[in-house]
Amino acid sequence: MAPQMIQSVFLWLERLIDPIAPGEPNQPTRLAAFLRQQLTQVRGPLAVVLALSILDALSDTLVPYFIGRLVDLLTHTPREKLLTEAGPTLLIILGIMLIRPFIYVAGVAFGRVGVDPGLTNRLRWQFYSRLASQSLGFFQSDFAGRLANRVMQTGGAVRQAAMAVITAVVYILFYMIGTFGLIAAQDWRLALPVIAWLVLYIVILRAFLPEQRSRAQAASNGRSILMGKIVDSFGNIQTLKLFGRKAREDAYMSGAIREANGLFHHQQRLQVGFSLALSMLSMVTITSTAAIGVWLWREGTIEVGAFAMTLALVTSLGRMSGWVAWEIAGIMENIGVVQEGMESLAVPVTMQDAPGAVDLDFRRGEIAFEAVSFGYDARLPVLNGISLTIKPGEKIGLVGRSGAGKSTLVNLLLHFNPVTSGRITLDGQDIAGIRQESLRARIAMVTQDTSLLHRSIRDNIVYGRPEASEAEIAEAIEKAKASEFVGSLSDWKGRRGLDAHVGERGVKLSGGQRQRIALARVILKNAPILVLDEATSALDSEVEAAIQESLATLMEGKTVIAIAHRLSTLQIMDRLVVLDAGRILEEGTHEELLAAGGLYADLWARQSGGFIVEPKRAVVEAE
Repeated sequence: MAPQMIQSVFLWLERLIDPIAPGEPNQPTRLAAFLRQQLTQVRGPLAVVLALSILDALSDTLVPYFIGRLVDLLTHTPREKLLTEAGPTLLIILGIMLIRPFIYVAGVAFGRVGVDPGLTNRLRWQFYSRLASQSLGFFQSDFAGRLANRVMQTGGAVRQAAMAVITAVVYILFYMIGTFGLIAAQDWRLALPVIAWLVLYIVILRAFLPEQRSRAQAASNGRSILMGKIVDSFGNIQTLKLFGRKAREDAYMSGAIREANGLFHHQQRLQVGFSLALSMLSMVTITSTAAIGVWLWREGTIEVGAFAMTLALVTSLGRMSGWVAWEIAGIMENIGVVQEGMESLAVPVTMQDAPGAVDLDFRRGEIAFEAVSFGYDARLPVLNGISLTIKPGEKIGLVGRSGAGKSTLVNLLLHFNPVTSGRITLDGQDIAGIRQESLRARIAMVTQDTSLLHRSIRDNIVYGRPEASEAEIAEAIEKAKASEFVGSLSDWKGRRGLDAHVGERGVKLSGGQRQRIALARVILKNAPILVLDEATSALDSEVEAAIQESLATLMEGKTVIAIAHRLSTLQIMDRLVVLDAGRILEEGTHEELLAAGGLYADLWARQSGGFIVEPKRAVVEAE
């Protein structure tokens, strides 16, 4: 029965905080407000931990008091009358001593099981969810490893700081109150060293803690930068090995480690001075209390038991002050981690759905760019007044030199960035007022730089349509010409075929294999708008020719936008749009643009033979 009860208690505690609870969409940029927002959502459980911590502190102060009472009882009560005269007092002492461990264990169980895991992982979930809502530009401007590190560290740091305040700072505050009350009840002069200790303790904390927080934040930032560089190196390990620059890379990483190590040393130096100051304060407090106690005992003002209680309380207070000081230093370090994490977590989300955004009312698939201008930097526009209408079912090819704005135009359609001016409509609806998920559910895209999730082949293919049947998955694989290699795949855990994992970003597959898996994913999604950004660039000619047939079938009845530097793949498009320097330079069919003799004709000539330089033939004159 007892094990079942204990199991039920643990299960109740484990369900106390739901780790997958939604958070607030916006994070405050001020530290106090940020912490308050995170902790308010679990104020009930934290209040229980706080109450148990206070009870634990007050019950701990009773131990020296009971020691003093026992000394007085043993001193003044005859041995033969001890149980009869002091029995009730001894029973009260015994009862309180038996209750005390249960108070402590209840606090530990509630904190360690009920609060710590749920709060930490709830914050990590909320921080992850918020960062995942950021724009692509946000992720392109930072290390993925550093962002992941901040999600993981900040959730734990908020929880550790809160629990340390409750279990250490609040504990010693009430222990000190209990100590002061018990000592002052014996003689007010005995409490003078405690008052002096409190004043000097606060002075020391005020002198050290601000600098500790600053150094802790710098050390945390150094760790995050180091983490980001390590992840960056591992993520590009093939490039590192390909160029054979191990010494250079070692120097780069060792520099980052030395920098992080120096910041950590700078933080720890302060800790040594902090510990020295607290140790000196504790020694002076105990010595002065003992001196006053001896003087009062000689004067006959206090009993031996009161003197013993006072020394025990003050000694415990001094020992706990060192422990609490380390806890406070830990709090400052965690606050530094939180502040460093806020540099990413408190950044406003720039690409949220507009207030009142609605689902797309898809009808025919007509896309219109109306005088669209855009620039990642307002001073450097990428697109200038683009006006383009793509009719339902029309197939458009975007052509132009690198940097002309082709991929940017597609990214704006997907609403990865807001337009600087103008608007983009889909079936007459401004995409700025459409829920982004609803918009992207109607668009399928294959990019040149195909990256897969480090999950199974099946998970990657069904990502756009999780409810697909096995038969539909097999059909998509066949159309993408991926069946020839999927069945033979295996991973280091022995999973095979569709269950084999592809490695981070799909590194276990060749570029062509990754692109065929991405094509299978798009074929299975079967969205009415199709975007192909160099969709076959990683394929050899034989496979590309086979897939072109599948793509032709896939494009039937769909609105298509295709980008390709290999112009021969765009000849089947209904219309080609030539971009240059962020503007539309030419429009027309392949034949019309060749006849016009403009930029497209020049690009076509270069690809169809213009780059081939005829060798010069040496002329040998007969002598």
